[in-house]
Amino acid sequence: MSFLRMDQQNLEGKRVLIREDLNVAINDGVISNDTRIRATLPTIEMARAAGAEVILMSHLGRPVEAKPIEEQDDFSMQPVADRLAKLLDCDVQLNRDYLSTTPASRGPGSVTLLENVRINAGEKANDDVLAKSYAALCDVFVMDAFGTAHRAQASTHGVAKYALTACAGLLLASELDALERSLKNPERPMLAIVGGAKVSSKLEVLKNLSTEVDQLIVGGGIANTFLAAAGVNVGKSLFERDLIDTAKELMGTTSIPMPTDVVVAKEFAVNAVAVTRLVTDIEDDDIILDIGPVTARHFAEIIGNMKTIIWNGPVGVFEFEQFSKGTQAVAKAIADSAGFSIAGGGETIAAIDKYAITDKVSYISTGGGAFLEYVQGAVLPAVEILEKKASEG
Repeated sequence: MSFLRMDQQNLEGKRVLIREDLNVAINDGVISNDTRIRATLPTIEMARAAGAEVILMSHLGRPVEAKPIEEQDDFSMQPVADRLAKLLDCDVQLNRDYLSTTPASRGPGSVTLLENVRINAGEKANDDVLAKSYAALCDVFVMDAFGTAHRAQASTHGVAKYALTACAGLLLASELDALERSLKNPERPMLAIVGGAKVSSKLEVLKNLSTEVDQLIVGGGIANTFLAAAGVNVGKSLFERDLIDTAKELMGTTSIPMPTDVVVAKEFAVNAVAVTRLVTDIEDDDIILDIGPVTARHFAEIIGNMKTIIWNGPVGVFEFEQFSKGTQAVAKAIADSAGFSIAGGGETIAAIDKYAITDKVSYISTGGGAFLEYVQGAVLPAVEILEKKASEG
């Protein structure tokens, strides 16, 4: 990929507008998890250290567009500004009037947070007038929000088009470098692990990966459809009958190892009784909720032989302890692997947290939707515009 990087720019004395993903859960004014905020700190601190006046912008939740923030204060960025101030150990001023009044310069090293961009008319529609207003606030625009890179909106795409200089922040650049390493220039052999409830929800991901990887492990309800395609009785398990032919086609494209044993129950419940069966012994009223121990060991051996591993989705209902052993085995195998591993998606990150392997996964993506879009081969508009700007010189 060819785009400008923030750490290669002269930012001294410049007004630097950074689009971050500060969309965190806030309940009664209290931030429940500040992981996304902490992920932005290296970019912000580097810009400050370089002598830039830092202006931050982000969306938060889903407020009503063009409705004053005073009438929907639950979507205000004020709690985020307060948390940033503590983490950066500096004053972080929240600016609500940045579109109606030209903000006064606060000087090098200062940090200003703009109010929720989602309340601005034309934000989601990537309105040119709004994008130009954003661009007028800065000398340099930095796109650092990978989690929103798949959306062509005024604060992610349009502003880059009109800014004097547009570049990628540390977080976005590291995401793209990791994805390029795992998908564009991977070390072989290469494995993808894709779990989830339905083939249809990740069909494009599966199709794209099946032409890129050496082996593809499928898990969860997705695996049930592949088992059905292989002629296995999956009982009352969730599967998509209309995608059996698609599953067969994918099985003919790349190597997809099938479970030989599974963990089943008669009901989907936290207290359901777990029974391990060979796939040939599944009963008509069984529900498959995890891979069995033999399959788990086999998958772990496969993972251990890989140089590149992409992980998106658990292989069982890991939220219920009796159906968590398969995902735990996969997580441990990835943690123990000497290969390069990249993981993304909400459930995947939850599993990584549960099994405490955060520091043993090579790269954990911060963007669920953008991660999947990239993996399925889609163009990310916010990245495409950075590449175009770089090519224009």
